[in-house]
Amino acid sequence: MTVPLTLLGLLEREPSHGYDLKRDYDTFFGRGKPLPYGQVYSTLSRLARDGKVVVSDVEPGAGPDRKRYVITDRGATEVEHWLTEPVEPEPHLQTVLFAKVVLALMLGRPAEDYLDTQRAAHLRRMRELTEVKRAGGLVDVMLADHGLYHLEADLRWIEMAGARLDALRKAVRR
Repeated sequence: MTVPLTLLGLLEREPSHGYDLKRDYDTFFGRGKPLPYGQVYSTLSRLARDGKVVVSDVEPGAGPDRKRYVITDRGATEVEHWLTEPVEPEPHLQTVLFAKVVLALMLGRPAEDYLDTQRAAHLRRMRELTEVKRAGGLVDVMLADHGLYHLEADLRWIEMAGARLDALRKAVRR
């Protein structure tokens, strides 16, 4: 996810302080990986430098002054372009999973063990995401579904790779 464009989108919704942007980002997009405050403010500085946001007012705060950021027409145009362009489908032709299996085979190490360990990690994560679906709201359910579908595809690949290890071993070892 691109942080600058996401923050611009949140600003198009309504002018906000950096603290509020961080809170909203973390609530909707930062599950498991909250956005550091420093990144929020450095991103807002770059967006202001590039003419995509402006500071509308400054209020005194307990610490530094609180700045309210407003998206500019240039920033809104960028958000519109980003939202209307399709995301490039990622074929995942060179994943870490694939690289580890091939390297294990090349080095004469037990790729089967790696696949078993990876399968167990995927199943653990799937259980966690299933619990998120049970306990969460719609945003959590949608994010969990997205993760579950990707993990299911990885599990299918793990099974297929396990069935083809002997042939792959011969193909990658010289």
